[in-house]
Amino acid sequence: MDPAVAQFLPHLPWIIGGALGIGLISTFGWIHTTKLKIKHGYPLEGMWGQSLKPSTDGQTAERVKLLTQENAELRAELGAMKDRLANVERIVTDSGYHLGSEIEALRERALAASKPEGNA
Repeated sequence: MDPAVAQFLPHLPWIIGGALGIGLISTFGWIHTTKLKIKHGYPLEGMWGQSLKPSTDGQTAERVKLLTQENAELRAELGAMKDRLANVERIVTDSGYHLGSEIEALRERALAASKPEGNA
């Protein structure tokens, strides 16, 4: 056996272990980086730099358009519900006497308007 190889053989397990360790650390680092990109919404890229996620095809644009429209409709409905809730809260928290007196005043006004004016 060559003396240079004989000096190299005792260190071979450390060299192989170091190479495997560096490979594993690199792989786990890549996985961790990808997980962080996904978590925070950054686009993922393929091996040649093409965009993988989120895709920008026509279906995605149409879906965003539909979701934006639905969001606007839901916001309008929420505004209407807030107005209705404010009216219900006003009716519930209004004192019964005050509400009753307003109803009676309206009834009296309606009766006065419906009576024909005549000479008596």
